[in-house]
Amino acid sequence: MAKYNIAQLSKFIDHTNLKANATSNDILRLCDEAKKYNFASVCFNQVKSCVAANELRETGIKACSVIGFPLGQTSINSKICETKDALNNGANEIDYVINISEAKEGNWDYIQKEMQAIVDICKGYNIICKAIFENHYLTKDEIKKLCDIAAIVKPGFVKTSTGTTPGGATAEDIALMASSTPAEVLVKASGGIRDADTFVEMIKQGASRIGASASIAIIEEIKVKYFSNGEEYLEI
Repeated sequence: MAKYNIAQLSKFIDHTNLKANATSNDILRLCDEAKKYNFASVCFNQVKSCVAANELRETGIKACSVIGFPLGQTSINSKICETKDALNNGANEIDYVINISEAKEGNWDYIQKEMQAIVDICKGYNIICKAIFENHYLTKDEIKKLCDIAAIVKPGFVKTSTGTTPGGATAEDIALMASSTPAEVLVKASGGIRDADTFVEMIKQGASRIGASASIAIIEEIKVKYFSNGEEYLEI
């Protein structure tokens, strides 16, 4: 158990807008909201890297570009080019989608090669890389195998999902991923997290970062539900 104040809880959140029709003004609004609540990062489609990075410069809030989003079905070289382009345009965190079809075929060497390539680029820029598994399509054994690969390659995080499939983060998957990775590989919960109780449960099960588009509603509900009587900390 640990104690968190509202500012610390806000720092769990990657504030997200990955809609296909998100305009530059939408991303600027996302950044303004992140600055107001002091979230950990904003997450956006790769083409908006420059927009977000310029807006967040010197705020301490990360500009997190997604790569291979949302399907993961591009080549390793394509993901390398996309990652480098995002970083050269100012992104300073990367969330990339693994090649899910290769995972379903049990081509673990491919998955490791892909993960190593993206992680190495990110480490060269001294930034965090998060590997998105898309657990909705995976068995528990496949999730465990991906965690085993992450234990070798050591991305900053393993992440449950893109949030675009019918299934999102579950407490069971967070617990599995947290117990299957070393301490230096953290877990990000994403997909379907829209209320205070789900947010708290993800942290309880081992999530160190939460991806959400309902970030503001979640934090405002937490304030009312857990801090309205003058409490300074929430024990999770």
